[in-house]
Formats: sequence, structure tokens, C-alpha cells
Amino acid sequence: MDNTSAAHPEVFPGTATLDDLELVRLGLLPRTMLTVASPSTVVDAEGVTVAVTGQGGELAWREERSSRPFEAWHVHDGDPDIEPPTVLVADAEGLGALPAGTRTVLLLASTDGEDSDHAIALARQAVDAAAAAGAELRIVPLRADSPGWRSKVEEIGRRVDEAGLVHDLTTQPPAYPGPTTQGVVVLLTGLSGSGKSTLARALRNRIVESSPRPVTLLDGDVVRRHLSAGLGFGRADRETNVRRIGWVAAEVARHGGTAIASPIAPFAASRDEMRRMVEAQGGQFVLVHVATPLEECERRDRKGLYARARAGEIADFTGISSPYEEPTSPTLRLDTTGRPVPTLVDEIMSAAPSLTATTETSR
Repeated sequence: MDNTSAAHPEVFPGTATLDDLELVRLGLLPRTMLTVASPSTVVDAEGVTVAVTGQGGELAWREERSSRPFEAWHVHDGDPDIEPPTVLVADAEGLGALPAGTRTVLLLASTDGEDSDHAIALARQAVDAAAAAGAELRIVPLRADSPGWRSKVEEIGRRVDEAGLVHDLTTQPPAYPGPTTQGVVVLLTGLSGSGKSTLARALRNRIVESSPRPVTLLDGDVVRRHLSAGLGFGRADRETNVRRIGWVAAEVARHGGTAIASPIAPFAASRDEMRRMVEAQGGQFVLVHVATPLEECERRDRKGLYARARAGEIADFTGISSPYEEPTSPTLRLDTTGRPVPTLVDEIMSAAPSLTATTETSR
């Protein structure tokens, strides 16, 4: 990165803007159809510097963005000219209606980003459809939810047109369905010894025994050994641990699955951030405060951790030498003292009926 790019704030603008940047660079869209922060250093999700924008909006290109599925089929700088007759398609219906004599199928689809599953499935169909038609497949990155989608399609068509030999089979942005079930993330938060892990395992067992929903169990201790190995127990590392769990859980929810997480998660800010990540992926976030009193947690402590913490042998121990910020508005608050686990699981299931739902949902 040169001094010019280093002087501008680094921005990841999202996949839709990265796609538009690529189309401008390829000459398939005019600069006027691109909206991007200025001045800025534009990076992709992997941190690769794609472009730098000046104070007046001028663009300086840097590197190509990171590779994505079906990269070999994408239009790139220096590729041979697109051979006519060319057909623009954006959905399965268009792929099924390729005219005889088609030489190039230009698929308008974005196979990058976290929500690209359906575009990737469409690209697979396009590979087969183009091969069956004896045509070349080229992919132009244009998201179905790109602002001004129709105008961009028309502009792309004009720029690849030769003697009227472009057939536009697109009608409107393709409507990609979401998962047939809404993803759900259950976060069980509470002190060490409160019963979080026991409840998480029992809840997982109940769901898989009564529903075909896929379930991922993100136990706090297991996550610490693998996903968050190397992190300590200071505030910053604890928040990083919860953010990592939140990201994984949100990915599970994005695909319509259920994630059950049971870290201590002592700080409200990181729990709120986890909620935002899940809901941004269309998932439901269920916050269960396992509010077993500190005295009962200490009584259950077979490893003697609380005693060691009180003796000063363990630093940053939640409830003793590090705070636990109680949730103010959890979905459910449970004290497990003297209560049977099946009854507690019943209460969680009643508070979140979607845990066993398999009906279709809109996103």
C-alpha cells in the first residue's frame, strides 16, 4: 500500500459495492453508477486493498479482490472479447430458455459474500446450461439486491452489445428464497457452576429427539480449547471469545440451523453484539440468563475454583474478582437451584417455540 492509500480511512463497503467497483473497473458500468465513501481505502472482506478514492471521488485501482466461488468463470481484465450472440440471464428460468446459437451466457450473479448460497447454486446450473448449449459462460458480479439493478443490467447489455446481438432474458431481480426454517441461536449466560452447560446439552438432546433441525452445541469449555485457544480471561479476551462464538452461531443461523452456546458471557456489550450478528443473518436470538445465585454456584464447585479465586490464586474470576453484568431483558431468567433439568428445558422450549418449528419462514 502506498502513502496515498495509507492516508485514507480503511473501509469495507460490503459485497454490493465491491461488485459495482469491479464492474466500473471492467468498463461494464460508468463511474456515476457507483456510490463509495470518499476519501477512503476500499478493502474486501479479506483485507485486500481494491481501490483508493480521493477527496473528489476519483478512483485509483490497486489489487483484484480475493477469489470467490466460480472465479475462473468471472469476467476479468485482459479476457478475450465476449463472443456474440450473448444472452443475459439472472435466474434459472432464463437458463432454461437460451436461444439456439447462443455463443456466450452472461450470468448476472454475485458469488461472493456471506449470503451467496443461492447465487452459487445458480452458477452451478449455469455451468451445465452453457455446456449443453455449446456456449461459453461468463459471470458478471451483480447482486440481486443491488440498488438500481435494472438500470445496471441495461447498461451492461449496452456495453457488451455488438450489432444488436445481446438477448436480455432478465425481467426483474431474482428473488432468492431464504432457508425453509428460521435459524435460532440460544445463548445461555451465567456464572461458572450455574448449570449452563448441563442445560445446553439437555436442550440439544431435546431438540434433536423431537425435531429434524440441525443443532450445533458451542460449549464454553470446548470453544476455549479450540476456537478461542490462547485467549486469556481479561475483559478484552472474554469479549473476543463471545464475538467468535457469536460469529459461528450466526453462520449456523444463516443456514437455518440452531446453535446453542453456553459461555459465561459476563459483559452486556458482547452479548448485544452477538444478538446483532445473529439478527443480521435473519436468525432469532434467544437469551437465557441462568441466574443461579453465587452461593449455590460455589456450593456446586467440585474443582474448588471459587475457593482458589477467593484466595487470590485465580485472577479475573467472574463473580469474585471480575464482574458479571446481569442481562436486563433476557428472553428467560432461570434459577436452577433444586429444580429438575427436564422442567427447565420445558421452560426454554416454551419461551422459544421456533426451536422445533420446521415451517417455512420469510426473510
